Amino acid sequence: MPTNKPALLLVVLCFLTLASSGQENLAPTPPMGWNSWNHFAERVDDKTVREQADVMVASGLKDAGYTYINIDDTWEGKRDANGFIQSNEKFPDMKALADYVHGKGLKLGIYSSPAEKTCAGYEGTAGHYEQDAQTFAKWGIDYLKYDWCQSSGTLDEMTVAYSQMHNALKKTGRPIVLSLCEYGWNKVWTWGPSVGGNLWRTTGDITEKSGCY
Repeated sequence: MPTNKPALLLVVLCFLTLASSGQENLAPTPPMGWNSWNHFAERVDDKTVREQADVMVASGLKDAGYTYINIDDTWEGKRDANGFIQSNEKFPDMKALADYVHGKGLKLGIYSSPAEKTCAGYEGTAGHYEQDAQTFAKWGIDYLKYDWCQSSGTLDEMTVAYSQMHNALKKTGRPIVLSLCEYGWNKVWTWGPSVGGNLWRTTGDITEKSGCY
């Protein structure tokens, strides 16, 4: 697919299983929309996200229920002197971007990890759960893909980390869908609802040919 044209890589979050309960029951049916990773990876930027939102509406996909525009890894910049995460030069104003997406009748998702670094080596939320949740809410984020990004993890480690983010999101007062991206380890379907997950992965990475990310 040419990189100079909007890419409609639509997903039904198909490697995820719907949670029976979660923060405000935010995902009673599987969320549908677009995620940046498979086609754009680290090339995703503000302009690309706006183009996807435009095409989602113009193509009629929004009317069919595809409402999420989700930014994956590599948007993260440095933290300020008080520890609050900043977006990098590819996303000069995340709040303005969220306003643009919302103006199209769509919702904006973002990506992070409970580790110190994300899978692509950018800033994770370790030690900054509440600060990052506050930042996401201030920007107007509607969905968080929360990627484990560690080579292993015990059930206790995962439940603590995901519970912390769930509680931090809930404390903001903004409804933000929490997607547990942890590859199906430790039988996540048995504990996902208890840590506030709205949906979760059940497998490792799936190729882009499948339509999943």
